[in-house]
Amino acid sequence: MNLEVFKHIYFRMPTAVRLLLSIFVLMFLFGLVIHLVEPNQFPSIFDGVWWAFITGATVGYGDYVPLTIPGRIIGILLLLSGGGMLTFYITTLAATTINHENKLSEGKVSFNGSHHIVVIGWNERTKQLADMIADKDSNQEVVLIDRTLDKLPYRHYPVHFIHGDPSEDVVLVQAKIESADAVLISADITIDERKADINTILATIAVRGNNQDVPINAEILTISQVDNAIRAGADTVISSNDFMSTLFYHELFHKKHTRPFETVLNLLESQQFNHVPLPDKMDGSTFKESVLFFLENGELLIGVIRDGEWHMNPQHDMELDKDDTLLLLSAW
Repeated sequence: MNLEVFKHIYFRMPTAVRLLLSIFVLMFLFGLVIHLVEPNQFPSIFDGVWWAFITGATVGYGDYVPLTIPGRIIGILLLLSGGGMLTFYITTLAATTINHENKLSEGKVSFNGSHHIVVIGWNERTKQLADMIADKDSNQEVVLIDRTLDKLPYRHYPVHFIHGDPSEDVVLVQAKIESADAVLISADITIDERKADINTILATIAVRGNNQDVPINAEILTISQVDNAIRAGADTVISSNDFMSTLFYHELFHKKHTRPFETVLNLLESQQFNHVPLPDKMDGSTFKESVLFFLENGELLIGVIRDGEWHMNPQHDMELDKDDTLLLLSAW
């Protein structure tokens, strides 16, 4: 290896690694020299290197001490050079650590994991979602992409923050979108609804272009943009305005002593919906018979999807067909 190649490699190393390598080389040289100068006092090169590190770190155990004038001169040179380098290394390492944490908080560090969930858009809804995921499964990693945040304290939130526009490939590469298990695109409710939906659709197109298989859940605010979101590649379109309007209606006109919002909230916290095809042996059975069948397995049959139509809590004597999809409730 010639000098230019060595310089090319050495000066492209991280600062902390470069300093550590320099310290090892310097301490080895001092250990070798003191061993050659005082072989009786320092029987091996390792003993000399040990003395160099202990002296350079200003610990000074006193187990190895130079006795001759040349040896003590070497010790003085070691304190002047090696000690300063060790101190500089420690301060540089601390500064590098703090700088890295600041970059994490500023969203400038790429994510290097896999099987993670990518959440696009930071708001109170996604904040609570991140807390719920951390509470249910602390091992599940969440990567947040947002362009409006300048800083997100790394220690305070259980997410890996990436600052940037989610419709740009370079930002999605930083979030390692090709290895993600799922993507949620949350609408920006601080801007015009139509503009927010356009941003959501652009992000959906970019994500689908970088990962053809990842499930994309997109929140759309206006009904007119639902079909466009599906065309863009969204697997599930969450029409939050429709959901809230329906919930408002239930709250206004519910029966006495009923609490629709609390009921839905507690239902979704403890139960999950499952869509399953009708088992072959249940073909031709009634809805009531199927309810009893699934209850034995700890699941509750609440509806049937037939030819694209949803039949929630249908008549108990409704006969089920092999092409039906059953809607079940089961514990998480």
